[in-house]
Amino acid sequence: MALSLLSLWACQNSSPTPSIAQKPSMAIDSIFAEYHRERLPLFPIEATFAGDTRYNDLLPNTISQAHRNTLREFFGKYKTRLQAYDRTQQTENQRTSYDVLLWECDINLEDLSFPTELLPINQFDCLPLTMGQLAGGTSGQPFKTVQDYDNWLRRVDGFVMWCDTAIANMRRGMATGYVLPKTLAEKMAPQMAAFDHGPAEKHLYYSPIALIPKDIPAAERERLTTAYQQMVNEKIIPIYQRLHKFVKEEYLPVCRATSGISAVPNGAQYYAHQIRNYTTTNMTADEIFNLGEQEVARLSQEMEKVKARVGFTGDLKSFFDHVRKRKELMPFTDPDQVIENFNKIHETMKPQLAKLFDLVPKTPFVVKRTEAFREKTASAEYVQGSLDGTRPGTFYVPIPNVREYNLYSDEDLFLHEAIPGHHYQISLQQENTSLPEFRRTLWYSAYGEGWALYCESLGLELGLYKDPYQYFGMLSAEMHRAIRLVVDAGMHTKGWTREQAIQYSLDHEAESEASIVSEIERYMAWPGQALSYKVGQLKIRALRAKAEQAQGPKFEVRTFHKIVLEDGCLPLTVLEGKIDRWVAIK
Repeated sequence: MALSLLSLWACQNSSPTPSIAQKPSMAIDSIFAEYHRERLPLFPIEATFAGDTRYNDLLPNTISQAHRNTLREFFGKYKTRLQAYDRTQQTENQRTSYDVLLWECDINLEDLSFPTELLPINQFDCLPLTMGQLAGGTSGQPFKTVQDYDNWLRRVDGFVMWCDTAIANMRRGMATGYVLPKTLAEKMAPQMAAFDHGPAEKHLYYSPIALIPKDIPAAERERLTTAYQQMVNEKIIPIYQRLHKFVKEEYLPVCRATSGISAVPNGAQYYAHQIRNYTTTNMTADEIFNLGEQEVARLSQEMEKVKARVGFTGDLKSFFDHVRKRKELMPFTDPDQVIENFNKIHETMKPQLAKLFDLVPKTPFVVKRTEAFREKTASAEYVQGSLDGTRPGTFYVPIPNVREYNLYSDEDLFLHEAIPGHHYQISLQQENTSLPEFRRTLWYSAYGEGWALYCESLGLELGLYKDPYQYFGMLSAEMHRAIRLVVDAGMHTKGWTREQAIQYSLDHEAESEASIVSEIERYMAWPGQALSYKVGQLKIRALRAKAEQAQGPKFEVRTFHKIVLEDGCLPLTVLEGKIDRWVAIK
């Protein structure tokens, strides 16, 4: 999630419109550089995760009206400056950057036309959860120097201001019916309660003190220890108490019973925007819904073949229960065994990777268990390494109950979240110094998640899926993304209830009911994001098929993958144009 900054921090002098005497290529490169330079303090947590430490003390009040006005001015200014250039006079790389920056300005200006600041907190993805992740001292926020420790204290001050604004904004939303579904708010209350009490020394936000480097002088260690105790007792515990009390006593009673975003004012228009934002296409909700139903039917037929292969005689829904409850698929007794299994998967596929990829990242990679405070509601995820490669890319795995952890989809999950999915794609993008800096950390869900889902289908080529249950896991994961098209569009535009969406998922996939409930509630909190995976995957598959057909025996899969990956995240229309030009040349 991108974060922004107060206008006080954002104000910088803009460069004048380029003169005719300037060389167009150099001039437009300066626009890209200035955009990135001015954007960084507006989105400082993005900079932190990228390893840029210059703004680690900043945390903007992203949901204040002043900040939103600053963003409108920022994106409007760069759209105007960009359009002063003749796109046709630029190099191919510059034209791509032009198209990407124009898309960024347009989609962000469109987003700012909706009152998203009235829904600042949810149970799945919001600043209080991100801050909790950083607070432990082992994530993106560094705690190595005295300045690092002081930076976090200042960032916490910004967080307290943000939380108070969140409460005020949510009260505004309560007055107009712009509120969350009640089932989501019910999940938020215990999340806030986890941080609203002491003792300070056992609080997550105090954790960096236990990690304080020994080379920090004793006097500074003592000062920081006292400062962190005060921070927890006087700022963090009180603000989480206010959040918890507000959610439980004020917000919950007025939350809505509906599941979809169309129930809030202007919700249907907002969902159409979210489709455009997350798929980078102009597809309609009906087209999304119908595509999902087609994919669910196709994948059901493939699942029937696996069911027959393992000799199961019941119907497909019974086979789902069989997979969910099969003890052989739940062999672990210790969370470390889950992590070890993912590392074994990596070792198995290593010899085959060179057959599919000649462009590989230098950034190191690790697998970790998801932090305890968010593990119960988290999905498996990848968190990118730093731009300089000193912090590895990390695959986080939630293991809330190790004895019920089912490994039937672990091979598929590793391909998606880790290698060659998110870790390859994001690391290569960050390492590509030929890209303008603003593109090295850019994220488009349709491209990034589409690539990761496409990578799941590479398992057979990488020496995986020899076990039919692991292959079924791949089909199940793809089915999961196809179901998303149906239930997301169903809830947000067709009046589907949470319970209808849960039942549809139970009828068509082998995920546990607890996992399905968590997923459906994720879609309720994050309209449209879940659409990006399947839409992006199908586009990349179609582009590969087009290239294979056009090039015949000359087609080289490693080259195709290089062409897809080398420019980092792109809107799907831009990616398609790039592949079409490559096919025409070949």
